[in-house]
Amino acid sequence: MFAPGHQVDLLQGSQEFFPALVQAIDLSVYEVRLETYIFSVEGSGEHVAQALERAATRGVAVFVVMDGAGTDNLSNEWARRFSSAGVAWRIFSPLGRLGMFIPSRWRRLHRKLCVVDGRVAFCGGINVLDDFYDPNHGNLKAPRFDFAVRVTGPLVESAHAALVQFWWRLQATRVVRRGELAAAWKALQEANKSDPDALDQADHRSVTRDQALTRADLILRDNLRHRTRIERAYRHAIGEAQHDIIISNAYFLPGRKIRKGLIHAAQRGVRVRLLLQGRYEYFMQYHAARMVYGTLLAAGVEIIEYRVSFLHAKVAVIDGHWATVGSSNLDPLSLLLAREANVVVDDATFAQNLQARLEHAIQVEGTRVDPAVYANRPLMQRLLDRAAYVVMRVLLFINGKRY
Repeated sequence: MFAPGHQVDLLQGSQEFFPALVQAIDLSVYEVRLETYIFSVEGSGEHVAQALERAATRGVAVFVVMDGAGTDNLSNEWARRFSSAGVAWRIFSPLGRLGMFIPSRWRRLHRKLCVVDGRVAFCGGINVLDDFYDPNHGNLKAPRFDFAVRVTGPLVESAHAALVQFWWRLQATRVVRRGELAAAWKALQEANKSDPDALDQADHRSVTRDQALTRADLILRDNLRHRTRIERAYRHAIGEAQHDIIISNAYFLPGRKIRKGLIHAAQRGVRVRLLLQGRYEYFMQYHAARMVYGTLLAAGVEIIEYRVSFLHAKVAVIDGHWATVGSSNLDPLSLLLAREANVVVDDATFAQNLQARLEHAIQVEGTRVDPAVYANRPLMQRLLDRAAYVVMRVLLFINGKRY
């Protein structure tokens, strides 16, 4: 699974991610491809939009896809600016009037993935969304807790291929619906165009052999060939753990196999810590997650809730050398329905950097869940937890999924 020859840089929050992304876009000479769940031009998110506009204006081919649940539409101003600059942008699967009441609409584009000139990739959980702003809750007093990575090396090719293929699918679907089969074929040809000469001229800082020692891989989840890759990567790493597991997840409702893996790890003496969302964001995710706390706590798993701001991370570190950063939560939406992208890394330096940041959040900003307090939580909370869990299972059944 892991391939050598990568340089992987950890980026925490939009405050580190956006400057790195904007710099890469500003250095682009040929192509920028970006996918995101949320695309918001509020606050610092506008810096990304401006960089995309600048790149397209100077002749770089810029392709942007945003999800129709995370981003219902661009403002009229930015739709006009993107079109004027030549940015090609699409909204994947707009919700329409019935919204998420249609089961097929649960299949979302949730990955946050960008490739610039086929040379550098960005992957993680961070949307194009300011750390101090939330579309549903307004301004935040503390930054959202989240991570992304900047990667150079072999996996960039896989990321680029995934972006190209998905763009072609959107283009082909669009023109086929209009009955324009010839245009669909042209869309396929355009999507797979490359310009090696332009790529050779790209002004990217090369990675030396000494720097590029990190073993890494890109694991994608879709509803075709790669339906269980991310879940299997987690299960394998948990099953191999010897002494320490730290998982930080925004929406945590793992299936039976992952729960058993965590319980078995704790029972054989591995220290298992879960840093989870402690603030109420959505009814279903907040309450359904708490239904699985009991068995985990009883097995000795430590659960720490992050309440300083919204926790949006989807990361893990195991035994100080295996790590993952990506868009996939350990919940049924991510593991069964959404398109997701995670980078997995086998490198002690990278893993320990991420672990240090998680340890700080646990020790300084986390609140431990006391098993006794959890067991004696109010009746109304327990009823809400069970109701959310049952509704989640019913909706999955309607979608034809077992979890």
